[in-house]
Amino acid sequence: MDSQPPHCEQLTPSGQLRHLLTLQNLDRELLEELLTRAESNLRGPGELPARDQSLAGRTVANLFFEPSTRTRASFELAAKRLGADVLNLDVNMSSRKKGESVLDTIYTLQAMQVDVFVVRDASAGVPAAIVAAVQPHVSILNAGEADVSHPTQGLLDLMTIRQHKGSFDNLSVCIVGDIAHSRVARSAALGLRTMGTRDVRLVAPTGMAPDPAHYPGATLTDDLARGLDGADVVMALRIQRERLPNEGRQVSEADYHAKYGINARRLERADPDAIVMHPGPMNRDVEIAGDVADGPRSVIVNQVTNGVAVRMAVLTMVMESRRDR
Repeated sequence: MDSQPPHCEQLTPSGQLRHLLTLQNLDRELLEELLTRAESNLRGPGELPARDQSLAGRTVANLFFEPSTRTRASFELAAKRLGADVLNLDVNMSSRKKGESVLDTIYTLQAMQVDVFVVRDASAGVPAAIVAAVQPHVSILNAGEADVSHPTQGLLDLMTIRQHKGSFDNLSVCIVGDIAHSRVARSAALGLRTMGTRDVRLVAPTGMAPDPAHYPGATLTDDLARGLDGADVVMALRIQRERLPNEGRQVSEADYHAKYGINARRLERADPDAIVMHPGPMNRDVEIAGDVADGPRSVIVNQVTNGVAVRMAVLTMVMESRRDR
């Protein structure tokens, strides 16, 4: 299956967002509109969350064929806060375990008048295959596709950076960890490039370095000190053991932290106002020290908050595009 769908498949004829499978080929204007909409969904601590009825009467189905906590919960909250009916499909109880194909599951739920499918799958190309099969009024949102794409995570990362740094143009962003197997890194790098960031540094140990073709314009190194020097944004990634070859799964957590873990001493190389990010799930004292994760530079909690706001923005935008299909 083709894991990177053509630009036209995600957009309506007039350029409105119909599906969200990848940030590739989405222009800066559209990304900025999504971020601005998402920011309007934010509320302060202790305040009631933003709510409206823009999805009242619509049905959103969360099809997570791969484990998730943050992404699934935030999509569910986002849909409910917009007034939608929400169906969560538990893969362990689904017909796929009985041999039913993904598309048969989609056809069954589509017949029950599902309007939006939120899909996470460990196989590349599944969201694009579903897009090719559904009826024109149905939208597909990619909630994580193999090691290929995680567009709403990319959007919430962009939103968090914009909140704390304002402009993207003059930023230096350092992404550290298992980049070869990270859909988060790919989506973040795509979004940063679209928003005008030209200094993206990818720091990865041997066996975790990505194909440079997936990161045009980025600097690839195994030298953490070089990657951190003067960085405005530092993003730590977990080791994707479930996607590593067998020999790579024996990576020592202690050795990894000693060489690539983000701790307070190493963070001194970054800009004094640098922010620290992590997409989760977070392994303390492996990819990031606990005192850094909880420290004043950490914006990890902001990322989680922004996840619901971003997914509300995406849901409302794809539903609005129904008039143009």
